[in-house]
Amino acid sequence: MAMSPEEIEGFIKEGLPDAHITITDLRGDGEHYAAHIVSASFIGKSRVQQHQMVYQALQGRMGNELHALAIQTSIPE
Repeated sequence: MAMSPEEIEGFIKEGLPDAHITITDLRGDGEHYAAHIVSASFIGKSRVQQHQMVYQALQGRMGNELHALAIQTSIPE
């Protein structure tokens, strides 16, 4: 079963409470999403570490309930 944008945002927000998150359904099919996540938690972390933090927040759902998620991370300006 696919995840809704609200569910994706909820899991990320749970793992990164300060995050500002924008979820976009890339194909309108409820299975291919893009997420732009801005969080102070990313300060001092490499891009790989930032993405790992997002994957950790998703609690193993990436590749299972969540088929495809393009992740873009950044720190607040």
